Amino acid sequence: MPHIRLNKAIASAGLCSRRRADELITRGEVRVNGVLVRILGTKIDPMKDTVDVAGKRLGFMDPDRKEHLYLALHKPPGVISSARDPQGRTIVLDLLPESITKHRVLPVGRLDFDSEGLLLLTNDGAMIHHLTHPRHEVAKTYRVLVQGPVTPDRLETMRRGMPLQEGKKLAPVSVTVLKRQQDRTWLKMILNQGVNRQIRRMCRDLGLGVIRLIRVRQGPVDLRDLPRGKFRYLSASEIEQLTGPGKGSRFRVEK
Repeated sequence: MPHIRLNKAIASAGLCSRRRADELITRGEVRVNGVLVRILGTKIDPMKDTVDVAGKRLGFMDPDRKEHLYLALHKPPGVISSARDPQGRTIVLDLLPESITKHRVLPVGRLDFDSEGLLLLTNDGAMIHHLTHPRHEVAKTYRVLVQGPVTPDRLETMRRGMPLQEGKKLAPVSVTVLKRQQDRTWLKMILNQGVNRQIRRMCRDLGLGVIRLIRVRQGPVDLRDLPRGKFRYLSASEIEQLTGPGKGSRFRVEK
């Protein structure tokens, strides 16, 4: 792989924009091979040189190699969880650099237009099939802010497994109260079933309004402190837990 400018390498790792990378360099927060670098325009070989930003080691993708990529993205509300949108709205692929999208990554499942949080993306078709097949339900954890009375009987209805007004019988949902704020309540919900817009439909049938819905975990992958609109590469451990031993890509942000 040819040498490229340091700010471009940092941006290609999904950490920030090139302009922001330049700011980090001039502030003395970037080291190359352990050496502090403050000179803008410095070039590196991402496949040979190590880059640390604020003490965090970055990993880089070689565009000439056919590797499976596994990403965790913090989807903002108002973004479509799809590879295309006929209406021309912002899609999740618009949030990724061209160095990633050229490898044809796709979302693993969906996250509602108005919802936010963790969305997995990959170009591993077998993994997409495995994680989206009804037989391989992967637990998904959400933080949900609702408006209305969250009574013990409403919580118990969700925990038992409730029917939707459309007739679909839902599996039991693990739900706990995190915080109450006057007429609003933060809930933690863990779902093992892949019903379309399940949380919003459950709350609708129970007379609760959903104000915010954030997916914070899917299987072994946690959203952590990933900023809105940003992504990271999954670790080898996360990939193996999702797909089985022996899988994984070295092109990722190291933990």
